[in-house]
Formats: sequence, C-alpha cells, structure tokens
Amino acid sequence: MSEARRLAAEYRRATGKPLAISGEIAVFDAARLLNLQIPEPPQPGYDAIGRGSREGLRILIKARAVFDESRSGQRIGQLKLDKEWDRVMLVLMDEEYEPREIYEAERSVILDSLKEREERSRNRRGSMTVARFRHLSRLVWTREEGEITDELWEN
Repeated sequence: MSEARRLAAEYRRATGKPLAISGEIAVFDAARLLNLQIPEPPQPGYDAIGRGSREGLRILIKARAVFDESRSGQRIGQLKLDKEWDRVMLVLMDEEYEPREIYEAERSVILDSLKEREERSRNRRGSMTVARFRHLSRLVWTREEGEITDELWEN
C-alpha cells in the first residue's frame, strides 16, 4: 500500500491530476485504523464490516485527498442510497495519500440531510460536500490522536 501511495502522489505532482486509487487506499486505512473487516468477496453497497464497538455494522467508506485547504466546495463521491449500508466513513488524506482524519456518520442522519437539501435545490441525488459531511458526522480518528471514542472511562 505504501507503494500505491507513493505512485499516486508522484502521478499527481507530474500530471496535476489525481490517480483514481484513493478509494482503495481509504478502505485499507479505515479497516486497519478502526478495526474493520473487509469482506471477501467484496459486497455491493458497503466496503467493510464493523468489529468491536461497531460489531456487524455495514460501513461504506469514502475518500478525499485534500491538496488545497483553501478550495471550498470539494465533494465526496456519490452515496448509493439504494444499497444496504449502516454508516459512512470519510477518510481525508493529505497530498501524500496518508490519512489525516476519519469521520463517521449514521445512515439516517445522511438520508435526512440529503432529503432536506434535495427539496431545496437541484443537487445530484446522493451528492454532498466534504464540509457538509464533516458537519453531520463525528470525528473518529486523527493522525495526532488515533481513534477517538465517546465512551466514558469507567474505574
């Protein structure tokens, strides 16, 4: 995977265009960092199955490599609303395709937001900006802190 990251970053520097590999890298990173299982064979509609505190949840994983922080309106890939998934994770990566942050959102929250926005605009169905996703989700992992849990520590 480190070679894939290196090639993707080198390709972008050489051509100015991203190499379409960020999704595969994001699935690998989310599974490794958040104790998820990648199903074999791959399943339509979701990328991983939760373990531990996410036991059995079907998780759709999206990726976005952020090359320019000042650029607004960056979008995540279209969410397949007709598929069976329970949560969505967004893996934000730096220019070297290394994970910076991972956000997680419940299906119901995403669907409610998309329905509300669909009624007000002509947005493509299942389409969302990175900023909107971050607003609706919770931060579950950062490069600096590792996994972030909301559970209270019991003595």
